[in-house]
Amino acid sequence: MPLVWHGGDFVCNFLAPPNHMGATMKHLTIVRHAKSSWQNPELADRDRPLNKRGRRDAPMMGDRLAERGYRPDVILSSPANRALTTARVIAEALGFPPDDIEIDERIYGAGVAGLVELVRETEDSVGRVMLFGHNPELTEMVNHLARVSLDNLPTCGVALLEFAFGTWARLGTEVATQAEIDFPKKTP
Repeated sequence: MPLVWHGGDFVCNFLAPPNHMGATMKHLTIVRHAKSSWQNPELADRDRPLNKRGRRDAPMMGDRLAERGYRPDVILSSPANRALTTARVIAEALGFPPDDIEIDERIYGAGVAGLVELVRETEDSVGRVMLFGHNPELTEMVNHLARVSLDNLPTCGVALLEFAFGTWARLGTEVATQAEIDFPKKTP
């Protein structure tokens, strides 16, 4: 049965215990980059840095995930400065070595099908993948994978999706069994 967005919260408890879910579950965490700066119009889009709010929100969201015991096995990031900076800040909060982030050029500008295919390439021994990228593709990806009608994944928004299968090759063929959306302005 698909999840339904009622304008409130998605609810799930799949974050605990971390990394002990076994081979029959896969977890995909989709993170939109934190708020970026438009202050320098001379910068190429992929070079834009985080603005003040983005530099505040990224560590806050990393801390929220860390407090819940979340730790990814793999982090994939767009090479765009704003996405990679967000990934590094959150990785550090989660105790994930920022140097181990896998930067993939395909994430920048990829459509939903391309992003799903990228995650499908993940080895099945990996249980938790965290993907950092851009809108509108990430909102569309959440809607596709969880069968919800999310209008917009906010900047530094996090979508935590759980799937009842043991192989990443099935991503996109089945609806997420659980989902949760979190974002900086959401009150705990």
